[in-house]
Amino acid sequence: MKIKKAILFLGSLLFAIFMSGCNAMNNDSAAIEIILEAPEEQIQEMTATARGANEFAFRLSAALAQNIGNESFVFSPYSVWLPLAALVNATDDANREVLIEVLAESGISEADINRAASRMLYNLTRANQESSPLKIANAIFVDDSLTLRRDFADIFMSYYIGTARNVDFSDPETVDIVNQWAYAQTYGLITDLVDRFDPFTVIAILNAIYFYDSWANEFSPSLTAEGLFFSPRGEVSAYFMSSVRTKLYFEDDIIQATRLGFSQGGGMFIILPKSGDVVGFLSDMTLEYFEYIQYHSRPETVQLLLPKFSIENGHELKRALIEIGVPLFCAITAPLTHGLVYEDNPLWVSSAMQKVMIDVNEQGTMAAAVTMFFIEEIGPPPTSFEIICNKPFVFILYQDTFDGGAQVLFIGVVNEPSS
Repeated sequence: MKIKKAILFLGSLLFAIFMSGCNAMNNDSAAIEIILEAPEEQIQEMTATARGANEFAFRLSAALAQNIGNESFVFSPYSVWLPLAALVNATDDANREVLIEVLAESGISEADINRAASRMLYNLTRANQESSPLKIANAIFVDDSLTLRRDFADIFMSYYIGTARNVDFSDPETVDIVNQWAYAQTYGLITDLVDRFDPFTVIAILNAIYFYDSWANEFSPSLTAEGLFFSPRGEVSAYFMSSVRTKLYFEDDIIQATRLGFSQGGGMFIILPKSGDVVGFLSDMTLEYFEYIQYHSRPETVQLLLPKFSIENGHELKRALIEIGVPLFCAITAPLTHGLVYEDNPLWVSSAMQKVMIDVNEQGTMAAAVTMFFIEEIGPPPTSFEIICNKPFVFILYQDTFDGGAQVLFIGVVNEPSS
């Protein structure tokens, strides 16, 4: 595993060097300066924005939960939130406040969003230290026919540690370029992100998240044993990890919950709804209840049986994002027209998707996600012609032949159709 990770990291590093050579300058010094020297009033706005990002997470999960059915489910709300936060800087005046309210709360400015995103990135990745268990990358690919606005590029690179590159979306090679970016940023965990681009796609903005950390207290493999898991489809066999130790524990009339800590900080809450309706629970889950669980968890001796699991999902995000109020999916208003590129091409988000995976075992957790927003220009209406046969016309009936091509069999004129 260590050798594999080293090889994947080397590939990622080489590709990152290649990307930096193709892109405009990537200057993150301004972002770090903001993080370290933010005054108290800015800290308050950034805290409000960070809570808004978590509220967005639970609203989006509730919207996506409607389509879970009996399948296992995983997605990364932060991987969706971050590109949308960057696009606040490119959204027109009529839609900017709506988008900010979806992502944070009313009264927050785009400058507040940028500072909060920068602070979160700095804290989450520990200033991109190699020892950090979390890697986050952002990129924007722009068609050769367009020129990315310098003000947006500066914000994207400084606050979002993003890279920018011009490509030809009509060239099939661009599919390989984008897929290789996703592969490299997730250490090979996310592959074949996209198989083609729509003819009207002119911009793609992406986020990638890679996470790996060991448990603070690893499960002993010798205690892992096979047992029955009662799925909605019936009993299935699973391998259950086992531990008995002091953990944070919460219980009320709705759930039991415990927290598993990671070696470098953070953790994973395991939540068991007493009703058995996990989809209904996720649909009703809120940030306030999540915070309540955290604040009211207490150290207890907990015997935990947890199945090892691995999930891979692909999500079409457009419907869920529209449902929670994201205003960028409108070709009529074209809300990104003047904020992303210098040209006046009407721009809108035509679709959004995410590929995501998670693997949980005795040693720890590995997870990765890549989210892509497809930005299209509104092309000219397709040329159409009408043939209205409301006056005399000729017809020729033919059949194909080897030697004569279209061999004419009948010729006629319709001066008056029969009634």
